[in-house]
Amino acid sequence: MENIMNEWKRNCVRIGAPTNLLAAATAFIPVLWLCFTYDCWPALDVVLLAWSMVALSFAPMYFVEPVSYYAALGMSGTYLSFLSGNIGNMRVPVAALALETTGSRPGTIQAEVSSTMAICGSIITNLAFTTMAAVVGAAVVAALPEFIVDALTKYAAAAIFGGTFGNFAIKYPKVAVFALGLPLAVRLTVGAPAWLLIVLSVFGSLGVARFFYTREQKAA
Repeated sequence: MENIMNEWKRNCVRIGAPTNLLAAATAFIPVLWLCFTYDCWPALDVVLLAWSMVALSFAPMYFVEPVSYYAALGMSGTYLSFLSGNIGNMRVPVAALALETTGSRPGTIQAEVSSTMAICGSIITNLAFTTMAAVVGAAVVAALPEFIVDALTKYAAAAIFGGTFGNFAIKYPKVAVFALGLPLAVRLTVGAPAWLLIVLSVFGSLGVARFFYTREQKAA
């Protein structure tokens, strides 16, 4: 089984890494086309300033998201999810549900296959409904009451994350207490910015989970 897992990981890296790098490179094609066609090349200092503003806001996510999502997504699911997007509100919930439904333990080949199949299904479904929404979405939203549109805009993502957290909290209540309590305590006492709370929550939870795991292994 260990050989199968090692082979799986090698193939994931062999296919996933160049595919994601290629997607990142091709994302510049529309920008380059505009610049070449209309001769509107921005100055280097403007580009660096814009990038630095984005980096200040999202740089912590470069490290937090791959680490925090890996347990549910697995290696192949991580490549698929970062390639397709909608990770927190679509890929993680379906992967977590697939692991729960199949009784798969994170880090096993069964978990890798289960989460990968679930994520592939969600990508196909997402693509189909996104296409449909692009065609008829505006008319549907216009027909909905304002309070429903407001609720969907403000609270849909929070509800999805809350449901996912609750799903894992039932399985790991000790870790869940620290995952929720640590950033809440820091927020109330220090008033730290949101990005720091996310970093503390993710890596603090990892540390607590590691502590409980090590203690259980010693007790066994």
